[in-house]
Amino acid sequence: MSSPPPAAPSRPPTARLVAPDQPFTWLARGWADLLRHPLPGLLHGLATALFGALLVALARDRFWLLAGAFSGFMLVAPIVATGLYAISRGIEQQRPVGLADALATWRPRDGRLVLFGILLALAGTGWVLTSASLITRFAAAPVNSPADFLHVVVLSRQDWLFEIWLLLGSVLAAPMFASSVVAIPLLLDRDVSVRDAVLASVRAALLNPVPMALWATLILVITLLGMATALVGLVVAVPWLAHASWHAYRDLVEPEAASAR
Repeated sequence: MSSPPPAAPSRPPTARLVAPDQPFTWLARGWADLLRHPLPGLLHGLATALFGALLVALARDRFWLLAGAFSGFMLVAPIVATGLYAISRGIEQQRPVGLADALATWRPRDGRLVLFGILLALAGTGWVLTSASLITRFAAAPVNSPADFLHVVVLSRQDWLFEIWLLLGSVLAAPMFASSVVAIPLLLDRDVSVRDAVLASVRAALLNPVPMALWATLILVITLLGMATALVGLVVAVPWLAHASWHAYRDLVEPEAASAR
């Protein structure tokens, strides 16, 4: 009895070029997805806002810790949005979707999403510790409030603490953004390894430096606006960016059939 032919080896995902202003299209498509199925997104956003409020309560008198925690949270935010990628995928496939589909992604059949989430959490924790250590060690005065951070760190003329803080954050954030910008939707959508997903994400970022710079800026601005509204804006900002990130993935990575060809 002859054995069945071996399965063809899967090809690594292929990155593709997009227009410089394509991130605005992703935002428009993400907004349409949010309006079409608002409940899962708004619940994700509410959970994020409540988590932010908890951070504020715990670090009320330690703003040096709060600054690092919020910026570190932006590194791990893509894994939080996994359920909303599933909603956008269902909309794209023209099938009924709802909160159950979003929650189902938190019970992965394998450990790939868990592994990637752990890696992002470690990176975020590393930045929180680095940020806290830098500010507490080198700040000219105690930093216990937003006003202290503004006067002692941001507006200080005696040293370069704020510039160093921004530089270190950028050094960590840039490779993390490049390695995760499409990796998590890709892991959700296809049976690829964490390594292949990260490499595809990095290739997409290197192939599209201008759109990626614009996309990172838009994410930062929308997130900061959400935080500036006493965190209430995050209820909408988080799901909007999550749905838009799915469309970024779909534009930045060749469809599976095209990659095989």
